[in-house]
Amino acid sequence: MKPLVFSVIILFAVIGCNTSKKIESQVVTTTTTITSDRSDAKRPKNIIFMVGDGMGLSQITAGMYSNGDKLNLERMKTIGLHKSYAADALVTDSAAGATAFSCGQKTYNGAIGVDVDTVAIPTILEEAENKNLATGMVSTSTIVHATPASFIAHNRHRKNYEEIAADFLKTEIDCFIGGGAKFFNNREDGRDLLQELKDKGYQVGDYFNDELESIQINENQNFAYLTSLADPIPVAQGRDYLQKASMMTIEALDKKDNGFFIMIEGSQIDWGGHSNDADYIISEMIDFDNTIGAVLDWADKDGETLVIVTADHETGGFAIQKGSTRDSLVTAFTSDYHTAEMICVFAHGPQEELFRGIYENTAIYHKMREAYGWKDIPASK
Repeated sequence: MKPLVFSVIILFAVIGCNTSKKIESQVVTTTTTITSDRSDAKRPKNIIFMVGDGMGLSQITAGMYSNGDKLNLERMKTIGLHKSYAADALVTDSAAGATAFSCGQKTYNGAIGVDVDTVAIPTILEEAENKNLATGMVSTSTIVHATPASFIAHNRHRKNYEEIAADFLKTEIDCFIGGGAKFFNNREDGRDLLQELKDKGYQVGDYFNDELESIQINENQNFAYLTSLADPIPVAQGRDYLQKASMMTIEALDKKDNGFFIMIEGSQIDWGGHSNDADYIISEMIDFDNTIGAVLDWADKDGETLVIVTADHETGGFAIQKGSTRDSLVTAFTSDYHTAEMICVFAHGPQEELFRGIYENTAIYHKMREAYGWKDIPASK
């Protein structure tokens, strides 16, 4: 698809459509029940929610021009925009942004699954578990980084990594894959959370002893795989697990009976933006898009899966400048941090029409609940 056509589709789609004891012990529910007149429409059995961290429209465009003028994202015909701001700042961070997606509430920058008063809020992943859906997460950052953490943990600050890792033991998530082994088994408190996961019945792998390609997930056993001691390396330096791990998780959870919710994060598009490194952005964008392509192929065959792709925010104020050609982009940055621009939302599958238009980032949570057909108020933990 030519770039002009891609832009027009976006335009018309939008127009047309100790954590503290307080956090551990108290969860409130202030979300609003959504009623729907779409009860006759087909609903997804599964949702795959994909986050390209830091992925603004310029990051998408640069990836497209650098990939022969095409991306798998172009297969997704339902497109909207979300407003990414946090409760305390026009420019959000990943913690507040991901908490908006996972919990449906605006919160302060740095918050992980808690509201502005640091009170824990149930996440859509936890709700899915309570409804006997299978759940999973895959990330190219540490698994305790802000975006994945906001779907499974509740903490006053995103950098309390060891506390966040301990929250994984309080859930029944079926499968998680990402970096950060040291936050599980080289901790200041001396706990070995990987052994505790094994004691809890998890199949546990790590990059020291196992190759991801050789692992067979047992669908009757929960699974955890730590891909690196700390941060995973960039794809340009040899990291290649995002697509493999995503498909492994999807195929394993699909063997369970009641459907699933999976969050997949292409984390390092953001890191390229922070580094003001266009090549880093582009390589990570293409890696993420290749994973999107594999997910869409699977979802099209399945017919019961809604795929949503978005970002928490744009990073770097990334721009493609005068003098650029398809073979050679001239790029510039206005920041080494995030920006406040609205963010594209792509949807494909049953109930995809819910994601048209312009809306708050918190609406994505409510739209996912509506797509599943959940009309109840989330239960407290």
